Amino acid sequence: METILVVEDEKDISQMLCVFLESGGYRPVPAFDGVTGLQLFCQEAPDLIILDLLLPKLDGFSLCRAVREKSDVPVIMLTALSDEENQLKGYDLLADDYVTKPFGMMELVSRIKAVLRRSGKVEDRMDMETAGVHMDVKKHEVTVDGKEISLTLKEFELLEKLMRNQGIVLTRDQLLTEIWGYDFDGETRTVDVHIRTLRQKLGEKGEIIQTVR
Repeated sequence: METILVVEDEKDISQMLCVFLESGGYRPVPAFDGVTGLQLFCQEAPDLIILDLLLPKLDGFSLCRAVREKSDVPVIMLTALSDEENQLKGYDLLADDYVTKPFGMMELVSRIKAVLRRSGKVEDRMDMETAGVHMDVKKHEVTVDGKEISLTLKEFELLEKLMRNQGIVLTRDQLLTEIWGYDFDGETRTVDVHIRTLRQKLGEKGEIIQTVR
């Protein structure tokens, strides 16, 4: 489980980020100002830092500069400052990516995965197997006891999410947010319907997907 330091002074955004990251299998560590962020960086040795720029006590640029004196840990700058000058300043400090507010959660997670892969911190599993259910992510294929089954895109994404988080309870809201999008205005029943059809297609292996009440 990769540790991600979230340095963001807006507590509602920080909380949303931490919940989303935790549901994605990461260990988020929040900090609400630059000084605390620097202290937690030294204590936690995170695998990646999500860094707001407009921070109290110590701004994001200064924090990034201090981090770079000690480590090459990946840094994603997250800010409302979208002008080119500030982006170039961030890259001059060797930030790995620059995301402007407002942002999409799925986009941010995709960038986190990409930055971690480039840094060699983590490598996504492209082949997974559980109880005879095998998934080849690159080929977009799923087999049950060697026999290929046909899944819709959402069914495939749902199964992939569950297989990557074996043993972890994922709520309906988490699945809706991460697969259908955090701005999806449908009902949680959407998840139930897709889980039911997914179980049917998996046949006897459908029991690997359990509902926790």
